Amino acid sequence: METNRRGFFKICAGGMAGTTLAALGFSPATALAAPRSYKLLRAKETRNNCTYCAVGCGILIYSLGDGAKNARDAIFHIEGDPDHPVSRGSLCPKGAGLIDYIHSEERLQYPQYRAPGSNQWQRIGWDEAIDRIARLMKADRDANFQQKNKDGVVVNRWTTTGMLCSSAASNETGALDYKFSRGLGMLAVENQARLCHGPTVSALAPSFGRGAMTNNWIDIKNADVILIMGGNPAEAHPVGFKWVIEAKKHNNAQVMVVDPRFNRSAAVADYYAPIRPGSDAAFLLGVIHYLIENDKIQHEYVKSYTNATLLVRDDYAFTEGLFSGFDQTTHRYDTTSWQYQLDEKGQAKRDETLTHPRCVWNLLKEHVSRYTLDAVVNICGTPKEDFLTVCQTLATTCVTNKTASILYALGWTHHTNGGQIIRCAAMIQLLLGNIGMIGGGINALRGHSNVQGYTDLGLLSLNMPGYMPLPSEKQTTLESFLGAITPATLGAGEVNYWQNTPKFFVSLMKSIYGDKATAQNSWGFDWLPKWDKSYDVTTQAELMLDGKMNGYLIQGFNPLAAFPDKNKASQAFSKLKYMVVIDPLATESASFWQNEGEFNNVDSAAIQTEVFRLPSSCFAEEDGSIANSSRWLQWHWAAVAPPGEALNDAKILGRLFTRLRELYQNEGGVAAESFLSVNWNYRDPTDPQPEEVAREANGSALQDIFDDQGKLVLKKGQQIASFAQLKDDGSTASFCWIYAGSWTEAGNMMASRDNTDPSGLGSVSGWSWAWPANRRILYNRASADASGKAWDPKRPLLEWDGTRWHGLDVPDFPVNSAPDKKVSPFIMLPDGLGHLFSLNKMVDGPFPEHYEPMESPIGTNPLHPKVVSSPVVRVFPRDKKALGKAADFPYVATSYSITELFRHWTKHALLNAIAQPEQFVEISEQLAKAKSIATGDAIRVSSQRGYIRAKAVVTARLHPLTVNGEQIETVGIPCHWGFTGATRKGFLANTLTHSIGEANSQTPEYKAFLVNVEKV
Repeated sequence: METNRRGFFKICAGGMAGTTLAALGFSPATALAAPRSYKLLRAKETRNNCTYCAVGCGILIYSLGDGAKNARDAIFHIEGDPDHPVSRGSLCPKGAGLIDYIHSEERLQYPQYRAPGSNQWQRIGWDEAIDRIARLMKADRDANFQQKNKDGVVVNRWTTTGMLCSSAASNETGALDYKFSRGLGMLAVENQARLCHGPTVSALAPSFGRGAMTNNWIDIKNADVILIMGGNPAEAHPVGFKWVIEAKKHNNAQVMVVDPRFNRSAAVADYYAPIRPGSDAAFLLGVIHYLIENDKIQHEYVKSYTNATLLVRDDYAFTEGLFSGFDQTTHRYDTTSWQYQLDEKGQAKRDETLTHPRCVWNLLKEHVSRYTLDAVVNICGTPKEDFLTVCQTLATTCVTNKTASILYALGWTHHTNGGQIIRCAAMIQLLLGNIGMIGGGINALRGHSNVQGYTDLGLLSLNMPGYMPLPSEKQTTLESFLGAITPATLGAGEVNYWQNTPKFFVSLMKSIYGDKATAQNSWGFDWLPKWDKSYDVTTQAELMLDGKMNGYLIQGFNPLAAFPDKNKASQAFSKLKYMVVIDPLATESASFWQNEGEFNNVDSAAIQTEVFRLPSSCFAEEDGSIANSSRWLQWHWAAVAPPGEALNDAKILGRLFTRLRELYQNEGGVAAESFLSVNWNYRDPTDPQPEEVAREANGSALQDIFDDQGKLVLKKGQQIASFAQLKDDGSTASFCWIYAGSWTEAGNMMASRDNTDPSGLGSVSGWSWAWPANRRILYNRASADASGKAWDPKRPLLEWDGTRWHGLDVPDFPVNSAPDKKVSPFIMLPDGLGHLFSLNKMVDGPFPEHYEPMESPIGTNPLHPKVVSSPVVRVFPRDKKALGKAADFPYVATSYSITELFRHWTKHALLNAIAQPEQFVEISEQLAKAKSIATGDAIRVSSQRGYIRAKAVVTARLHPLTVNGEQIETVGIPCHWGFTGATRKGFLANTLTHSIGEANSQTPEYKAFLVNVEKV
């Protein structure tokens, strides 16, 4: 059989009952010619969602089995769900290979144990594994638990064991992760968001009030202009990308791609502009300068809905790369000056004329005045005409009847100033009036199927569910904590919805601790672990190397492949006393101690870490919900039981939790009360059911609830219908307040499957359930003018009818708040306004600024040579020593994904492994000529941290750019291979990257680092 790549995937995704080599056509031609009978009448059909990116495509799983006791069903076919309104039956090459993931030879079948110094796995039973792990955890906790700090403050923290949580397990598993880890007092709790979209929340929340995608996948089709920058959705989110094509075909949208590579998104775009990796902020600040200088501003929107008119304190300043308040000793900012001027009522002063020199508008104009056309071209290497095309095309949407949508992903987040890059985009969209509009907004494309959900659930070291911060050791009482995190309203009559924080927090504590949380013990406030510093993943590696972290629980995460600086991670794991890996697949992390030659050159005998490998279920074997990029919580169902002795994650956690509880009940131990007070009252504590946990996440009334007029609103035991019903008196419980409404008395809203769209604009509010309150476009009050009329009368989203707000979406606004009340649309911010000036919510400045990557190819910053890179990044001494210089490593490398593979998962799936079997690196034709390298040659790519070997792909997709008078080459490095899986063994790409992260979120800088390239 002869077929091209597209045909190959069509065959595999089109309905074949398995992907044997014969079925794929790698056998006599008759293999595909023969009739193939589908026994669908005997099959069970199960609705589920793809486990890869956060488009959240719908799938149909077909399995055979009669359901008899002790019999196992078997999945034989997977196809796209034609009813799903986003994917409409489509699957990408990754989704086409889902069946091979489920049936991968790398699926774990039974628990295994690696003894200290051993070079092999041995099989053990579940009871033995759970008991041994529980004993190790209890011993470490009892020996190292800190009940009080040196000042005598109750902190109740355990920092010597950490937990990495999945980004693809269900929200219900995530809720159990949180109760399990925080109940034990863990601070070092993380999920994949730290390594991907951490800067998204850091930047979008200070800009608009929430750190989430503002619109949704379908709404992209309504855009008039689409800017793809810092992402490559045609490659990473192929099915979601169809909505970009829909915009081009049916809305005549202009699509622009700005990227270091001419990628697959660029191949179908109208315009492409090259850019040097790490210079995105300069490019976007140049766009802002262009919009202001050419008066391409939606002035009424900006004056009404942004903080352009508000006055900033007189002592705020920006000089030579530094904002006011910088401390040269600590390399931190005192952000006191980054605030508004307040009147006698404590409200922000305004200048509606925009003439006051201290108003945000004039400060912004001054700040971006340096980002001229010549400055941008000099820093970014982008040709003038390309940059101007982007500016001019975006500027066309400053009118009320056109919108632009900005799509980005890790190409923006993976920089030490990633949050500020995203802030630039937020400011552009506010200036153009594109936030809250149909076809507008900023669409952060999440890379994992439920990384949005795990972020919502607070599974990051300093977070709690619903985007509340975990208390620090400086907040010694409940009152001081709530006082610090509950913002004061800065404008007369503004909603400032975060003023309800006490209701959200107390309801959370009642969910975590149940009846044990009372007003007398401040709802269990002292039981929560209190932090003294961030315990993010790079801090965890430091603690391990310093002998201050002994244990590590890893659930659905591959840190050896995902952490920055693989060699550092390997050394850190080798210092652990024990590691527990819960995963469906055999990962590099579980086998970090195994010598794989130059792919993983370690001395197994010298590594004394005890390792447990526990087989868990995959997406097709669990019920539960996942949250896609659009904030849609979609419920999916298990088609079969996990293979062999594998267990669902919830059952593994349940067994470990109950065993630990037995040990503390029977033997006592340090801080037993806080752990034993955790509310784990499920019907079967060893096997919590997803439905139980989902109802708990939504929340319920713990006693009869009455409104202000004494009318009964909820009976005791009923599910709450909305977070508006939460109380701070202990009468309600809700694990995650933003999920309130997902499972009400009407049932499981996440399982809704009404895909009707009467408007034709992608308003499918009956499909699944979106947080918050089933809103599909955030900040939608901003889609109407100050009088309540839609900016675009042909595409009205929300309007005032004289009595209430109504339209295609759930109003993101008090439904009865009349326009003459002048309540602003951004209700999660204390002033109700979109922030051009972000106040003190970001550690690296209230305005964005261009800073060079930590490894700069030019060694200077043309804007301020004395401050080259971000002055407030956290740099550990080990990592500072590991930074390279352009003299030794002259080329800029950037990592990326390819469409046939997903991170380090699909290399375990046969179909995907066949499609991309071998590691490669992209270099330009010019660099190849200079190095005498041809396509297919073996090359060695090295950085200050180490090297990888790969096949060279010489391509015109990369070109050298002139930056600050120098020719700069870019090297493209896909990140998918490793030493486990069905592909040929390869190197982990993070061998090359340094371990310094974005200033606000500590997300590593994978997208701009220095390398050398040699032919071997």
